[in-house]
Amino acid sequence: MTEKVPQDYETLLAAYHRLQQENERLKRIADDALEKLDAASDGTGLCIWQNHVPTGKLIIFNRRWGAMLGYQPKELEAHFDTWRDHLHPEDRERVLQAFFDHLSGKTPFYQALHRMLSKEGKVTWVLDRGRVVERDADGNPLRVMGSHIDVTHEKEYELQLAQLAHRDPLTHLLNRAALQRQFPGEHQTLCFIDLDDFKQVNDSLGHRTGDELLVELAYRLKRQCPQEAVIGRLGGDEFILLLPWPCQDRRTQQLALACQQAISAPFPLANGEARIGLSMGIAQIRPQDDFGSALARADKAMYRVKHAGKGGFHIAQPSGQPLLDQEQVNERALDYRSQPLP
Repeated sequence: MTEKVPQDYETLLAAYHRLQQENERLKRIADDALEKLDAASDGTGLCIWQNHVPTGKLIIFNRRWGAMLGYQPKELEAHFDTWRDHLHPEDRERVLQAFFDHLSGKTPFYQALHRMLSKEGKVTWVLDRGRVVERDADGNPLRVMGSHIDVTHEKEYELQLAQLAHRDPLTHLLNRAALQRQFPGEHQTLCFIDLDDFKQVNDSLGHRTGDELLVELAYRLKRQCPQEAVIGRLGGDEFILLLPWPCQDRRTQQLALACQQAISAPFPLANGEARIGLSMGIAQIRPQDDFGSALARADKAMYRVKHAGKGGFHIAQPSGQPLLDQEQVNERALDYRSQPLP
């Protein structure tokens, strides 16, 4: 005779099966939600994280974090120390201060825009946010939840815009606005360069070839100028050098001669070879000068070279001294063309 199963057992067994089914249903919902989160975050660079403060354990709710740092799934331990060690050294102290300020209650939430370093050294910009979601009975933080978003593309675009605001788009030298912002700084001398016969290049070989020449010319100037000199382009065929020594310093003439020789060498271009020269005016930067007044004196000195036949440089006389006459211009400026470099 088969022993009768108690009714209470059957009831419990049925309840157990119902709980199993409900658990499977909830697991499917959770897996589906995680799948959707992964799909959404892969397109936006979003990563959801949770930090268990007492142990430092991190729970990463999608795979983006490890991939951002250049690791395969499960290759990288999800831990606070791992996150801290991958913070960019220049940002680490600031970011950790912001995080611990929130844990201590000094700020209502944690937020920081910072850089992370992958294992290959690649830089990723991250907008990181979080807040304490659980505390113990004494008010100590237990869990912090938050998100970070990969904003590298946006940051690079921002940096490109900033560069465009400060750089000449063709030669990538400083533009007029950037030169004005850096003036005078530690600089004592302003050199104004106007190219000779550049219009003939545009007329005979085309403006695109003229642009090609200007790019190569900028490269030649960079090679001649010391690191502490500032090089800029005002526009067209006009360039500026800012030097950290007085205009009467021997290095000024040496640099002017070097630039003149470098630019007078032929330019091999796509449409043919081009030859140009330079006329340079040099002015001492006075304490009362703004960029415009120093440029005006250098411009006036440059035109003395132009009027004397082009292809040389001239140093403007200090304020209060008479300007050189034409004969002196020839002696002090144009004759520099034939002098060997010291």
